[in-house]
Amino acid sequence: MTTAPARHITSPLAANDRSGPLVSPRIKLYKRRVAISHPDPQAGERLLAEALGAADRDALHGMLRQLVKASAVGQRPDEANLAFMISTIRSIAPKDSIEAMLVSQMVSVHVAAMRCACRLACTDDLAQQEGVTRALTRLSRTFAAQVEALNRHRNSDERPITVQNLSVQDGGRAIVGNVTQHANVIVAETGTMDTAADTGTSAGCDAHRGNDGPGV
Repeated sequence: MTTAPARHITSPLAANDRSGPLVSPRIKLYKRRVAISHPDPQAGERLLAEALGAADRDALHGMLRQLVKASAVGQRPDEANLAFMISTIRSIAPKDSIEAMLVSQMVSVHVAAMRCACRLACTDDLAQQEGVTRALTRLSRTFAAQVEALNRHRNSDERPITVQNLSVQDGGRAIVGNVTQHANVIVAETGTMDTAADTGTSAGCDAHRGNDGPGV
């Protein structure tokens, strides 16, 4: 079964259900075509679409072509690299098209970074080591930024929690203004005040007025 069937209309494939088996269909690479290795062609496409987070057949085959190119070793697509990339995407479980594209980029950047790490370990030339080190550093930073972007995207639909009433004991610190909590981050809209300091200042002023009597 090749991965280029006649497509007159876009048909949905993914059911967004990750409760099935973790093993995705293997991809066989030929000189002029790419085949999904599965006894049932439709089931194979569906499983692969679920693994990649593809919404329909067009998205599936588009992402698959891009991953095949990104898996290349020595300008030739590599089945082992491709299987690793698909398995990794499957484990991250992209939930929409944005996550599917971002996770595909993440695994591609990781593969490129590991190629740089291999070259760095296999060369004794100082100039080459310097260039490969710079490339590896940039790829590593890109990967970290992609992970952060994925986390932000997945947490973007969390509802903020606003705390309007606070109870502060003596010696504690109170936050003046509304407090909005997103995930593990708490943001105060204005600032903080030390209740102990304010209480002490107020008591001191009252005692001073009590000793001196009413002002003139």
